[in-house]
Amino acid sequence: MKKKVVLAFSGGLDTSFCVPYLINEKGLEVHTVMVNTGGFSPEEEKAIENRALSLGAATHTTVNAVDEYYNKGIKYLIFGNILKNATYPLSVSSERIFQALAVLDEVKKINASYVAHGSTGAGNDQVRFDLVFEVLAPGVEIIAPIRELSLSRASEIEYLAKHGCNLSWDKAKYSINQGLWGTSIGGVETLKSDGFLPENAYPSQLKKSEPVKINIGFKKGEPVSLNGNEMNPVELIKKLNSIASEYAIGRDVHVGDTIIGIKGRVAFEAAAPMIIIKAHHLLEKHTLTKGQLYWKDQLSGWYGQLMHEAQYLDPLARNIETFLDDTQGSVTGEVSVELRPYHFSVLGCSTQYDLMNSAFGEYGEMNKSFTGADVIGFTKVLANPLKIYYSVHKND
Repeated sequence: MKKKVVLAFSGGLDTSFCVPYLINEKGLEVHTVMVNTGGFSPEEEKAIENRALSLGAATHTTVNAVDEYYNKGIKYLIFGNILKNATYPLSVSSERIFQALAVLDEVKKINASYVAHGSTGAGNDQVRFDLVFEVLAPGVEIIAPIRELSLSRASEIEYLAKHGCNLSWDKAKYSINQGLWGTSIGGVETLKSDGFLPENAYPSQLKKSEPVKINIGFKKGEPVSLNGNEMNPVELIKKLNSIASEYAIGRDVHVGDTIIGIKGRVAFEAAAPMIIIKAHHLLEKHTLTKGQLYWKDQLSGWYGQLMHEAQYLDPLARNIETFLDDTQGSVTGEVSVELRPYHFSVLGCSTQYDLMNSAFGEYGEMNKSFTGADVIGFTKVLANPLKIYYSVHKND
């Protein structure tokens, strides 16, 4: 019997090349897996399955990982208000760990000897897939044909045609990776530091110009209602994205350090993630203490780093998730947001846990828990360490 290989399959040129290559050059029985983390419709799922089987895959499995992706990933990106380099909501990088884990489940289910993916040797994804397999299935051999062979696009197309696959492989001008938590867009413009994408490169185009106000309800940190209509967080993300994308909201360019040590640029659009994160953050400012907000910033930034750099399996990530869960108990309320072309504004919030409580005073107007004389004494005590320092260093 032929040995089995499970191939992470997206239906693009690279993973399509891998199917006949693994069959004919490696002598393996290929089982393809497509993991949907929010980027494919049912029609697209079916088309990908048909392509895999037509290329010679023994079986094809479609895994819907959207709920797991939200519950074990996106939820904590919201709790942590995570924007990589204060810009990027980890739209694509946060998906890969859950895709790799789903592929690994199939490896174990059919007792495959090999696992394969179509990543090149130039980016982050190869590390993200490899690390999961290396840690959780050390006895399973990893095959990455595109990385190993360093083939040109033309060579891949020629090989596929030789093995009876004459599909159109016209190269799109822009590389689009779409998922529940946003879409990345790569093109020749993002390969240099001063390039920028033209308007038509973005999947969502401006359709509306009249401003509109929306309300997002949160319960213990999770988005649970939109304009008063309760829905689960995944539904809310999809609905909000459909509304806000018509205003071309959420566009930006992320510049960062790759896992393999070089700088990289990628454009993205992530209307719902950007709005939800900013709305959630405002609600936290009203409901959490100064210390909670400070330490959340420190730990959340590192959690995002772990997610981005393929270290999600580090037990530290579970420790930080426990902390983030614990901070969300009072992050409940409703946030108002105004949408405009290419822009949104977080207007305000209402919550029963508001620490900006008028019972203790109004900022800049009056206070009700201490007197002006109390402030004079407090300031003298607060100033004492600095007075000592400057008296000692008066000649510096």
